[in-house]
Amino acid sequence: MTSPDSHRAGFACFVGRPNVGKSTLMNALVGTKVAITSSKPQTTRRAIRGIVHRPDAQLVIVDTPGLHRPRTLLGERLDSLVLSTLTEVDVIGFCLPAVDAIGKGDRFIADKLAAVKKTPVVAVVTKCDLASREQIAEQLLAVQELGDFADIVPVSAASGDNLDTLSDVLIRHMPLSPPLYEDGRLTDEPEQVLVGELIREAALEGVRDELPHSIAVVVDEMLAREDRDDLLDIYAHLFVERPSQKAIIIGHRGERLRDVGTRARKQIEALLGTRVYLDLRISVAKDWQRDPKQLRRLGFFD
Repeated sequence: MTSPDSHRAGFACFVGRPNVGKSTLMNALVGTKVAITSSKPQTTRRAIRGIVHRPDAQLVIVDTPGLHRPRTLLGERLDSLVLSTLTEVDVIGFCLPAVDAIGKGDRFIADKLAAVKKTPVVAVVTKCDLASREQIAEQLLAVQELGDFADIVPVSAASGDNLDTLSDVLIRHMPLSPPLYEDGRLTDEPEQVLVGELIREAALEGVRDELPHSIAVVVDEMLAREDRDDLLDIYAHLFVERPSQKAIIIGHRGERLRDVGTRARKQIEALLGTRVYLDLRISVAKDWQRDPKQLRRLGFFD
């Protein structure tokens, strides 16, 4: 049994280019889905926390949006969120896929991390299940030349390879501390935020490349059905930037929007453990990514 005096607890964040597997890796470490994933870049828009419980430690992982050169006010807000997170954690996990050559985006992030002097950085080579041994070896050497990292760990969230090793490495950088969250809690995100994220994940599937950045979701209301303790009514709004995008989301005779609702409802029911009636509406919020008032209304600014 671990002595309370030797228990470690603290915060780690994952950073990297968009779509390098940060959210998938966090979900794998936590053991359940707490962050949405998609093949589309910039899926993550909030700093989502997932909590890993062990007898000897508690690791709180902060999944951040992909760090990039922003082209919109939303992009600037997301980058600001990432950079502020770097100064608030005990260790940083810099994610680089084994299957992608290191490029300008990775060097841009490496330069940003080099400026964070007091926080150790662990390089995490992700998606190793998609790479050959030779590719992984080459990537490990390339990563070693990219910066002065405290550790370099190759992992696969899909196969589970080296996830325990990564946890061990990150926890070594945690301070001695009692648990920060009660046992069994897997995230500190409000249910309403998680529900909105699951709806957005369902809406992202199969849409055109330009659409993912234009979709936002606000959950207006979640309440138990009157006289029913086994049914939750959820009313949510999807926002896009142009009428043509609204037509894409709705689809022919509303078929696509119904499909989004069906897939989202199944995920929400799994999350909440109850039956759900999901009412989805869709509206146009013109150029919301560039409009401070719209961003505030959609929850991106305090």
